[in-house]
Amino acid sequence: MPETAVHPVVERVTRRVADRSARSRAAYLDRIAAAAERGPARGRLACANLAHGLAAMNPPDKAALRGRVKPNVAIVSSYNDMLSAHRPFETYPAILKAALRDAGGIGQFAGGVPAMCDGITQGRDGMQLSLFSRDLIAMATGVALSHDMFDAALLLGVCDKIVPGLVIGALSFGHLPAILVPAGPMASGLPNKEKSLVRQRYASGEATRAELLEAETASYHSAGTCTFYGTANSNQMLMEVMGLHLPGASFISPESPLRSALTEEAARQVLRLTDLAGTYTPAGHVVDARAVVNGAVALLATGGSTNHTLHLPAMAAAAGITLTWDDFAELSSAVPLMARIYPNGPADVNHFHAAGGTAFLIGELLSEGLLHPDVTTVAGTGLDAYRREPVLAGGTLDYRPAPPASADTEVLRPASDPFAPDGGLRMLKGNLGHAVMKVSAVEPAHRVTEAPAVVFDDQHEFLAAFDRGELARDFVAVVRYQGPSANGMPELHKLIPSLGSLLDRGYQVALVTDGRMSGASGKVPAAIHLTPEAAAGGPLARVQDGDLIRVDAASGTVSVDVDDAELADRPVKGAAPDEAAWAGTGRELFASFRRSVGAAEAGASVIPHLLENAS
Repeated sequence: MPETAVHPVVERVTRRVADRSARSRAAYLDRIAAAAERGPARGRLACANLAHGLAAMNPPDKAALRGRVKPNVAIVSSYNDMLSAHRPFETYPAILKAALRDAGGIGQFAGGVPAMCDGITQGRDGMQLSLFSRDLIAMATGVALSHDMFDAALLLGVCDKIVPGLVIGALSFGHLPAILVPAGPMASGLPNKEKSLVRQRYASGEATRAELLEAETASYHSAGTCTFYGTANSNQMLMEVMGLHLPGASFISPESPLRSALTEEAARQVLRLTDLAGTYTPAGHVVDARAVVNGAVALLATGGSTNHTLHLPAMAAAAGITLTWDDFAELSSAVPLMARIYPNGPADVNHFHAAGGTAFLIGELLSEGLLHPDVTTVAGTGLDAYRREPVLAGGTLDYRPAPPASADTEVLRPASDPFAPDGGLRMLKGNLGHAVMKVSAVEPAHRVTEAPAVVFDDQHEFLAAFDRGELARDFVAVVRYQGPSANGMPELHKLIPSLGSLLDRGYQVALVTDGRMSGASGKVPAAIHLTPEAAAGGPLARVQDGDLIRVDAASGTVSVDVDDAELADRPVKGAAPDEAAWAGTGRELFASFRRSVGAAEAGASVIPHLLENAS
């Protein structure tokens, strides 16, 4: 297929990212080059060190490790049997070890990383640990890989903070090849639109708790990722487009024989990427400026989770690359919205996959010059391999070209006939700061809201006011002291059913917050991740009830109708919880994270070198 020239906006943004990152990227590449040594990594270990590393292995693998002629692959997993997305990983280590052994390698389970569920912790104190868990996962991945025993890594993870954490950790060992190994989505359950309606009815007192629980359990019902297009499934899309998954690996269900075949192939493929195989492909070379921009393009083209305006800059910084919200904004002007997956439409990721999935999407974006084709991936050089979709032919994994047309244009459209001419995210600027807004699910009539502020310092204050019937009017909810240094930047998804019910009743409502919003949210216009945050003295701390606030996705602004000098002279109102209040549910264990975390726009990280690269 003839190569299409890269779109000028994509080319310009990529060049800008590469230029601003030149020094930090060069330092990163020098560091991982110094870490790489020819031959098996364990060859530099003293005998006593190596003896500890192989003591518990079975005799054949122990002999292979002693011989120092076979590559040894670290398996790092987020498995637990409470969370649906991670439950399938229970059997993966044995499957991967067997496949590695058959292909001439060795595998060791190097370590586990924590995996928490934002769905369980929504509205609870535990949610205040959620964003911090990403950097903890990165650190745990670093511990797992720190033994100098490994020549490559297989990283098992799916959900919100887990995948970015695994990637950040792996990039600290960027001299090692690494493949992300997903588990896939659960089968479709109760349609997402019906679930959302029951949530709104419950928020309005029109449905019982029993009815709500029945709807929720009919939606989230088996092993695998939740099927809406939130952060978990946005993770999978990004990993594939950035070349860290095998082609087509993202959305195959856990029960499918094809999923087993892809898992085994990941083991075989990572061996091919090691220095011993002669096609050395370290993870730090896969994640470059072009791959990062490709990830941002795919996020915009599919209306993906706003959480990735935090996670993608953090992952990029781990590879010495600085990505900004302005980069997202400029790319959004050129990237069409090609998919409608809940919350941006009624379909789920299984419907998206059936309509043509990632292979069709990537092929369309490549044909329009919206992705860099000449990138390094875990499947080899070039993104062209990702135009194909995996199939089983006589029980053997094979690939075929993507379908030439979408099977359902209500879910997935060609780039030439998109749902919207630009991407699903907006970056907002104004005298309140800099914020992100997901517009792909917001009706055009609601994309500009101007109304008096109603100010809350805690999400529970908002919910109590709603229950008292005080919010049946036009207003902009200001929910502040929800940023990373205030309380860990929890998702505020619990607010959406109440705000959505008010929107449906004809009121003009919007949300402005320095907190996060779930990847499943979108119906309500929400300016989120506002920075500088209130706890850092940002203007949001000076907003008062009744101030006229304008949230304008059309012009890309978020502002309060108060003279700048007057706003600056106002005293700060409210405060983040003090150390004594920020305790319980494990929060006190993360106090140092809260004190050292960076700004949302730089990825809200606590890892020093990420903060340095982002500055």
